[in-house]
Amino acid sequence: MNLLRTAGDVLQAGLTGRYPTPRGGHTVDDKPYGAGLRSRLVAAALGACAVLLAGCASLPTNVVRAPSSAVEASRATTLGRIAADSSPAEELSGFRLMPVGSYALNTRVTLARLAERSLDVQYYLVSDDQTGRYLLRQLRDAAQRGVRVRLLIDDLYTSGEDSLFLGLAAYPNVEIRLFNPFPGGRSGFLTRFAASPLEIERLNHRMHNKLFIADGAMAVAGGRNIADEYFQRSMVENFVDLDAFVCGSVVSELSEIFDDYWNSPYVYPLESITASSRSKAERQADFEERSSPPATPVPEELPATDTLGYGPLADDLERGRLGLIWAPAFAYADVPSKISMENGFDADSVQYNLIELMRKAKSEVQISSPYLIPGPSGMEMISENRKRGVAIKILTNSLAATDEPLVHTGYARYRFEMLERGVELSELSPNRIKRAKRLGMFGTSIGRLHAKLAVIDRQTLFIGSMNFDPRSAHKNTELGIIIESPQLAKEVVRLLDIAKYQSAYRVQLSKDKREIEWLAIEDDNPMVMYGEPDSTFWLRLELELLKPLAPEELL
Repeated sequence: MNLLRTAGDVLQAGLTGRYPTPRGGHTVDDKPYGAGLRSRLVAAALGACAVLLAGCASLPTNVVRAPSSAVEASRATTLGRIAADSSPAEELSGFRLMPVGSYALNTRVTLARLAERSLDVQYYLVSDDQTGRYLLRQLRDAAQRGVRVRLLIDDLYTSGEDSLFLGLAAYPNVEIRLFNPFPGGRSGFLTRFAASPLEIERLNHRMHNKLFIADGAMAVAGGRNIADEYFQRSMVENFVDLDAFVCGSVVSELSEIFDDYWNSPYVYPLESITASSRSKAERQADFEERSSPPATPVPEELPATDTLGYGPLADDLERGRLGLIWAPAFAYADVPSKISMENGFDADSVQYNLIELMRKAKSEVQISSPYLIPGPSGMEMISENRKRGVAIKILTNSLAATDEPLVHTGYARYRFEMLERGVELSELSPNRIKRAKRLGMFGTSIGRLHAKLAVIDRQTLFIGSMNFDPRSAHKNTELGIIIESPQLAKEVVRLLDIAKYQSAYRVQLSKDKREIEWLAIEDDNPMVMYGEPDSTFWLRLELELLKPLAPEELL
């Protein structure tokens, strides 16, 4: 392979922000923040040079992956008994939406504390911050009670975190595996890619799934990774996001999906990729110190109820019966081997199934996606539905709200055409969301959209990890649940309405159909704005200059 071409690939990746770069902040979904576009340009250039100078590292061979299977739900466990007693029918699944970050974190902690047999945990990102260390400590506590803990993490954002995970893995009953790992240069982004210059294409495929299963009986699935900003605990940037607590028949499907990944040849035991010269006792001592209360404060107390009026899940579990919405549901996930498929296409993929479901809509499709690049296939679906009179309503991030402005240009290319075709388009405003209280307290932090969902005909709901963009379609693996429930769909539409009317701009064409306008209602007074509101002139200029360097297939 021509290393000059590989260096160019790294440079383009840096321009689009699809790989992490040196920064002081955390990460957001599959795109970094905390570094500006100029910083990424410099980092990308340095990375390209490093590629030219570096040797090659390769993944280990003859790796022993001891196969294991999920624990089936059983009345012998507290969670299994409560799930069975709460279910009206074996074929149904129970759901509770969690739009408030503190409730979403508390639910995971509660399940970890009550688990008796197993915890199967799968995430794209587990950050070395207060939230990440606190949840990892809950996993350690469970393991010390004899609970089997299987933790599966995508390896993209583990730079510098090997010692933290090796510390947790030093405890009995804990096993950690990495999806599609980097074989060398593990201390940072540049060294990682520089160590594997011939594997850029492989490393550009990531596991984007988010899943937390306790005792094979109860689960949490949705859009949140494990980091402060996903639970509104960051001082810098926080997210409007959505998870669902799940029990019932669909949990067994989620467990099968987890097993498919856990036992996949694309997954490697942590110790086969990175090692420590310290003893297990020393690694445990380091983990104890890093996750102790002084370094990892306990989360603040929960509000009495969340946005939808629900109390803490722990209250239901203490009573021994869950108050949930029960409905037929099906879990879907891309196969782990998607990372080796040409263009990542699979007729059983999450996106393919959801697009086909949208094509069958009779009256309305509502979508929330932080990164929205419909592409030709998405525009075809929109056009077909609009011709049949189906309303299309979309909520996404504004330029000022997105964590990756350059990727926003991919969406902007389709914005005018979507409006021409009658799409109702709303963009989250970081300024407006600070004044709205029902989606969380953002303080001085920047509010951003991260919820990934769709509602079809106010009857069927999709919730999962998938963005409506080329990366989710072709590069990342994704997971989602499709639920047939008018009641649950109604709750999601309510959340979307709160976000759109209190925290977003309505995007529309001007009367002469030549310009795009941003409309907001403030104190019953309509305000019309132009030119990407809340964003700076310099950011808009920079994007115009860099836009030709960011073709859609790289976004």
